[in-house]
Amino acid sequence: MVEYVRQALLSALEKTMYHHSDLLTFEKPKLAVHGDLTTNIAMILGRLLKKNPRSIAQELITVSHFDHSIVKKVEIAGPGFINFTFTDEFICDQLKTVLDEGQLFGRSGYGKGKKAQVEYVSANPTGPLSVGHGRQAAIGDTIANLLQWIGYDVTREYYYNNAGRQMRLLAESTYARYRQLYDPSFPFPEDGYQGDYIREIAELLKGEHGDALLNAPLEDALTTCKVYAEYRLFEAIRSVLAKMRVYHDVFYNEDSLYSSGKIQEVIEEFKKKNLVYEKDGALWLKTTELGLEQDRVIVKSTGEPTYRLPDIAYHREKFKRGFDLIVDVFGADHIATIPDVLAAVKALGYDVEKVKVVIHQFVTLMRDGEQVKMSKRLANFVTLDELIEEVGPDAVRFFFIMRSNSSHLEFDLNLAKEQSEKNPVYYIQYAHARIASIIRFAEREGIQTKNTVVNYRLLKQPTEQDLIKLLIDFPHVVESTALAFEPHHLSTYLHDVAEAFHKFYHESRVIIDDIDLSRARLALCQAAKTVIANGCSILGITAPEQM
Repeated sequence: MVEYVRQALLSALEKTMYHHSDLLTFEKPKLAVHGDLTTNIAMILGRLLKKNPRSIAQELITVSHFDHSIVKKVEIAGPGFINFTFTDEFICDQLKTVLDEGQLFGRSGYGKGKKAQVEYVSANPTGPLSVGHGRQAAIGDTIANLLQWIGYDVTREYYYNNAGRQMRLLAESTYARYRQLYDPSFPFPEDGYQGDYIREIAELLKGEHGDALLNAPLEDALTTCKVYAEYRLFEAIRSVLAKMRVYHDVFYNEDSLYSSGKIQEVIEEFKKKNLVYEKDGALWLKTTELGLEQDRVIVKSTGEPTYRLPDIAYHREKFKRGFDLIVDVFGADHIATIPDVLAAVKALGYDVEKVKVVIHQFVTLMRDGEQVKMSKRLANFVTLDELIEEVGPDAVRFFFIMRSNSSHLEFDLNLAKEQSEKNPVYYIQYAHARIASIIRFAEREGIQTKNTVVNYRLLKQPTEQDLIKLLIDFPHVVESTALAFEPHHLSTYLHDVAEAFHKFYHESRVIIDDIDLSRARLALCQAAKTVIANGCSILGITAPEQM
């Protein structure tokens, strides 16, 4: 539907010498009276060319040739929108495409031949994953799925640091808990990691090493504690992510940037470009020369790099690895460092337009209308593992992405567990299960739609037409959602599909005496089932056959 109009307008742009075909976009009008599809291309051209948008719109319509069996009418609305209304017959006939393509419906070749890297979660192995990490996991993994659906070759990446002060503190915390198993009065670091998970690791450490660390040199004992705790924590992180159906292709260690000399290479490049200077014993990056408000320290007076430097080096490596699109999914606490890193990477000669930074806001857990308190430092926060255990992976993934990335998310635990139409993920899954039940009933009744001629044009009722229009819009929704890096658009769309299906189902019996109409309605059900299943696949949630 979109592609037919796109090709017609691309031809019109060429004939009228307006060009700018890259600016041609479409969306579904908010009100049905404005048709099935709209574009603001005439208004964009009007601003660029200082010309009346309605005049441009009229020119484009005049030179376009639309098949009247496909396009019922074309209208100019408001300041220059071009609205398209399709014939009922054309709308119905599109169902065949949905059914023919099946599991492939919604995929496109937009990113074919291009490599994308999506970095997400990237929590250091110092403790269990929080619900904030969970939201990032759901957003990042769904973005990766979306990009794959539009043709990109996607690498899912997890970046972490197993060195530095926080790892030293992990080692000291583990060592103290280990010593306390033999001497409860052994002091615990004042700012150590307080969680029970440290005690559990210490118990496991004792099980493997016995009392051997009691008399070992302190640094050797701390190294053993660090390596063991990191291993246990990282295995736990991967296990929890697997429960969410999140799997990474690459685990990139920040420490490797130091051991391979990449950090020093970046410093040398900055020196060659005269972008660094020394002051108060520290090394400063001239970020003011890169358009920012103040210079930044990249190596402290102690010789220890600040976190900006390895981030710069890591992004340099992303470009060197040949990615055409680089997606960074960060929590809102990273927002201050992003301009510095991008400015520095640009100064190194790389095209930062290829970098898309997705910032998500924080999560508040709610139970019975009250906030569930979280505090990682005090170790009484709710872990991601506990959340999955309570509400299940489907609800976790769906609830984490059902609001805009930029919106603070209130995760309603009561709603997530409720098995009713109030629960959005249950509502969508129930629609899929209900359709599966209808199809099973039809098969028992001997009514088939496969290898049978189906007259889709019998689907003339408003609820039938509304559902069809939603279903055939799926490829456009997938592509636009992927390019916006906003997964919540897809969750909203699937809820709309489920709602439209339920309306159709309540108004129209599927299996009736009219066998031809029954087959047509069954085909519509199968198409809805296909779209819901494909959408759920992208979101990483299941589409059950029965509930």
